[in-house]
Amino acid sequence: MAENQSNHVEMEKIVSLSRRRGFVFQSSEIYGPPGGCWDYGPLGVLLKNNVKQAWWQSMVQERDDVVGVDASILMNPKVWEASGHVTGFSDPMQDCMVCKMRWRPGDFEGTVCPACGGKLTEPRQFNLMFKTFMGPLEDTASVVYLRPETAQGIFTNFDNVLNTQRKKLPFGIGQIGKSFRNEITTGNFIFRSREFEQMELEYFVKPGTDEDWHAHWLKTRLEWYVSLGMKKEHLQMRDHCKEELAHYAKACADIQYLFPMGWSELEGIANRQDFDLKQHSKFSGKNLEYFDEETKERFTPYVIEPSAGVDRSVLAFMLDAYTEEPDKDEIRTVLKLHPRLAPYKAAILPLSKKEPLTTLAKEIYASLRKAWMVTYDEAQSIGRRYRRQDEIGTPYCITVDFDSLNDKMVTVRDRDTMTQDRIPIDEIKAYLFPRLKREGM
Repeated sequence: MAENQSNHVEMEKIVSLSRRRGFVFQSSEIYGPPGGCWDYGPLGVLLKNNVKQAWWQSMVQERDDVVGVDASILMNPKVWEASGHVTGFSDPMQDCMVCKMRWRPGDFEGTVCPACGGKLTEPRQFNLMFKTFMGPLEDTASVVYLRPETAQGIFTNFDNVLNTQRKKLPFGIGQIGKSFRNEITTGNFIFRSREFEQMELEYFVKPGTDEDWHAHWLKTRLEWYVSLGMKKEHLQMRDHCKEELAHYAKACADIQYLFPMGWSELEGIANRQDFDLKQHSKFSGKNLEYFDEETKERFTPYVIEPSAGVDRSVLAFMLDAYTEEPDKDEIRTVLKLHPRLAPYKAAILPLSKKEPLTTLAKEIYASLRKAWMVTYDEAQSIGRRYRRQDEIGTPYCITVDFDSLNDKMVTVRDRDTMTQDRIPIDEIKAYLFPRLKREGM
């Protein structure tokens, strides 16, 4: 694909859908939102949790060689000195001398301010970490940072996990958690924000095996997105050239998605060598070497790091699933999310608000919600309700009609094909279970 090619879905359509249907809102909107901060609404939090659960199941639950942690957001500030964030975690920025807006070089074309045409300063480095104070005094000794990444909480717990879980190399530690970066320029909806969530794995390996494991994780992570319905043609791998690599990295590649603004990073997979554990050993005085019982060797493990953004993944899955297709004289909007990611797995729709139809429908709803996240909707015509559920990605609609009172059967409608099956009420769970677990779309 050409470098300037972009996804056919306009970002404005996803922003509008997110606001209208309760996926994502601007943070503290009633007061005037701060830039780059977002709230996930009733449907958004379900989608986001489903993405995180799918990652956790694949990366931790289904693997014998990976365990999880949940490290604190606030850490000893020496952690960030050891990692290099205090001195090196910065972006070059240019200020407009006229309107005072700040810009990241590369985010615009030309040599003048994109907003007003004013003269720009030379690029200067700005640290991206949020500072705060721990304790009652706001002095230098009380300074701490909101973590800019989740990885360091894994490295500082390496020895704890090794001793308590009796793991042998190779093994990994996974974590999902919030990170904070004082981004000067945010944008493209939830693609780049100041408060975001990461899904990271630090996979510890013996030096000499690192290149093979790096290749393994590149393949594994790319396949994960495809297994959840993302189109292969909207994904590509981009290797970092030597000039791009962080000083500690032996190699790094990005899984890129074809966003509306073009190819952009969805996930990075880096070979961090032994930099992190050696740095924390040096700054803390704690020996973080690994002792190989079989070879009687001591060495510092290398680390392969697949690091994905939850928010970017949510955005990419929504963009990839968004579909507009003709339906008689109208356009049907469908969010063709993989069933594992869909906020609601099914909607129970009584054909009428009259009793005893609604009583039966609510009984089915109560039964199914013990197994899955489902919704109940009796407002407006059945056609309008189908369209509502299509737009939020609900894979199946279960219609309870007047015949259901006698034959004890319901009609199940498939979101994508719009085909309908008539099945017994007591077989609904058996009908849905294999369909909601299917690997692809």
